[in-house]
Amino acid sequence: MAEKGIRPEGYEVSANSAKKAPVIEEISALLDGAQSIVLVDYRGLTVEEDTKLRKEFREAGVEYKVYKNTLLKRALAGTDFEGAKDFCAGPTAIAVAKEDAIAPARVIFKNIADMPKLEVKGGIVEKEVYDPAGLEALSKVPSRETLLSRLLGSMQSPMANFARVIKQIAESKEDAA
Repeated sequence: MAEKGIRPEGYEVSANSAKKAPVIEEISALLDGAQSIVLVDYRGLTVEEDTKLRKEFREAGVEYKVYKNTLLKRALAGTDFEGAKDFCAGPTAIAVAKEDAIAPARVIFKNIADMPKLEVKGGIVEKEVYDPAGLEALSKVPSRETLLSRLLGSMQSPMANFARVIKQIAESKEDAA
C-alpha cells in the first residue's frame, strides 16, 4: 500500500498525488505571464527534427516542454488558458511564449513542411482559442519588430524623398548661376 501524506485541511493524499504537485506547480509557473500557448502532437518526430525544433524555439524565446495530459489539464484549470484543455489528448507538447505571442505558431508552421509528423492541436493567443488553421493564419503575421521597422521606414521615406528633391532643386539653381 502506498504511503499517504496529509494536507493541511486534513484530507489524505496519496504519495502519487504528492509527487504530481511539483509538476503542476512547474506548469503553472511556466504559464504565469504567458501571452500564448500552442499544443502539438510530437509523435513520429526524429531526434534530429525534435532537436531542430527545440533549438528554434529557444532562439525565439519560447519554452517547449512535454507533460502528461492529466497534469497539464490540472495546471490549465482556472487560468486564461483553460480553453486549451480540449486539446490535451494523446501525446502533447506545449510551446509557451511570454514575449512574442505569435512566436510558437511561427516556429511550428515554419517547420511543419519539413516535419510532416508534427501535428498542431490548437492553442491560445492573447486569451483567444485558435484551431490549427487559425494558428497557421496568425503565423504569417510578421513579428512586432518587423512591423515597427516597416512603419518607421514608411514614415522616413517621404521625408527622405522631400530632402532629395530640395537638394536637387538647390543643385540645379547652383548650376544655372
